[in-house]
Amino acid sequence: MTTIVLISCVSTKLSHKAKARDLYISPLFRMNLKYAQQFSPQQVFILSAKYGLLQLDDEIEPYDLTLNEMSARERRSWTDKVVLQLQEHCDIEKDYFVILAGEKYRRYLLPYLKSYEVPLSGLPIGKQLQFLKEKMERG
Repeated sequence: MTTIVLISCVSTKLSHKAKARDLYISPLFRMNLKYAQQFSPQQVFILSAKYGLLQLDDEIEPYDLTLNEMSARERRSWTDKVVLQLQEHCDIEKDYFVILAGEKYRRYLLPYLKSYEVPLSGLPIGKQLQFLKEKMERG
């Protein structure tokens, strides 16, 4: 089974163009990226409010946009774009998805995915960081 990890973007970014993996600089994003490797994924993507689905090496400009400020209709439209992008890279019917993203990033996406887990579901940011730190220490 192919494992795909999806990590949501964060507001803390570099101030210049960079690879997606380097642009997002918050501790939560950094720890999610490290944690993602524990799943031995075939691919890790970033769910970007502006760009939709990003590969880690995509070069992008910084931006100031979040799904948290979008209407439900805008988030549905964003999800439609992400699903199309996902279908270019993976099989949403057969692949296993690990979703390291907040509720607004995953709400409309989950019904499209047949097999997934959301390890940080329901945890506030502080608890997510604690969970990730413990997972990293255990390796």
